[in-house]
Amino acid sequence: MNRRVVAVAAATLLALLGAALLIRYVGAADERALADLQPVTVLVATQSIAEGTPASALGELVEERQLPASSVGPNSVTDLRELGSMVAATDLAAGEQLLAGRFASLQSLQQFGGIPAPKGFHQVTIPLNSARVVGGTITPGDTVGVFASIGDQTHLMLHKILVLRVQGGLSPSASGVTESTDPADAPVHEGGVMVTLALTAPDAEKVVYAGENGSIWLSLEDAATPEDGTRIVNPGNVYR
Repeated sequence: MNRRVVAVAAATLLALLGAALLIRYVGAADERALADLQPVTVLVATQSIAEGTPASALGELVEERQLPASSVGPNSVTDLRELGSMVAATDLAAGEQLLAGRFASLQSLQQFGGIPAPKGFHQVTIPLNSARVVGGTITPGDTVGVFASIGDQTHLMLHKILVLRVQGGLSPSASGVTESTDPADAPVHEGGVMVTLALTAPDAEKVVYAGENGSIWLSLEDAATPEDGTRIVNPGNVYR
């Protein structure tokens, strides 16, 4: 009886050992096969990425994957830092490799009409002079605050509105000193400009009304700019 138990135990042990060796061999074979294909680590989109999305916002939308070298596209991106401040020049689908050729600078996109508007947003263009657009320093991709003055009242009515296009004659009125760090030597921009904003329908109504019946100023805002503490300013409370 003991011999049978020992024999069964030995057979079981041998079977388990054989299975472990087989699994290890198969795993090693897969590793050898992958090594033969020269695996490359690339970034792949985990969900769809809209045209105009900045590279700095892709952190949660991509992941690293190892692919055979033969499957990797030209100029594949392995680190988002390679893209710098560029934006997606086209829509990218989930599972698609990130290729440097599918990204472009905001400046190059501006030459072809600025950056695309988010889906479902209105594109509203307002004419302003350079003083009302931060001295002509606003560019596509910036986010701005929209101040409206109507009658004797002024209010910062909208926050972090995306700038899509900037067109017009914002040329320096003086040139020459280019290396000075003295703010007094900076060129003064003059002329008119048309700024196109991405707006929801209710916000578009506000901007058009303010443009028709008052005046508009824009301020540069970033993600850290606070939105609280504003009020409607009028002659009765301007000094409070």
